[in-house]
Amino acid sequence: MPILNADQAKKVFVVKRGDGKGYAGIVNPLFYAENCNMVYGDAQSVLVQMIEAVRGLGQSSAA
Repeated sequence: MPILNADQAKKVFVVKRGDGKGYAGIVNPLFYAENCNMVYGDAQSVLVQMIEAVRGLGQSSAA
């Protein structure tokens, strides 16, 4: 599995099903970073909605 330096990114979106601590109950400090936005829901449906929103931005500026 590749290592991503998400802590160094300008913006990070974390998709989670719920508000629990996650794998093995370990708290991830990335979740509390200033560059992180939490998005709750099913990953597939959330990503479809995010992609549609981004595509909509491109279409609205082209008009």
